[in-house]
Amino acid sequence: MELRFKLNRKEVKVVVEPYIRVIDLLRDNFALTGTKEGCGVGECGACTVLMNGKAVNSCLIFAAQIEGSEIVTIEGIANGNELHPIQKKFLKYGAVQCGFCSPAMVLSAYALLEENPNPTEEEIKDAIAGNLCRCTGYKQIIEAISESAKELMAH
Repeated sequence: MELRFKLNRKEVKVVVEPYIRVIDLLRDNFALTGTKEGCGVGECGACTVLMNGKAVNSCLIFAAQIEGSEIVTIEGIANGNELHPIQKKFLKYGAVQCGFCSPAMVLSAYALLEENPNPTEEEIKDAIAGNLCRCTGYKQIIEAISESAKELMAH
């Protein structure tokens, strides 16, 4: 099927089998390898992307489901070579260790802060609940998101 959608702010068109998963579409057809596959069954959140502004597991969505949608991957939130403020805070607060979950965590934080620019710690925890991290213990991730919110509110 021919599929048209917006990918990282650009209109794209691709011909794929409708049953191809979005994670495979992004990685194989567009070489956007920041989206990671962990479990493949929607439990770990490593494959999180934004679909129409909402954090979703790209391993659970078929290509046919994104026709006309807007998809944003980790590669799409920076401004050229300038990291997004959330990415900068993740680095500053040591919220990145092995890095496998980091793209998904950043995108979940991005979706949260777009919807709720001044979240409580509990709201931050809820927003990242679908993203598993085996390295950081979450403290640095929560701090980075909280500080990102403060910085973004100041601008």
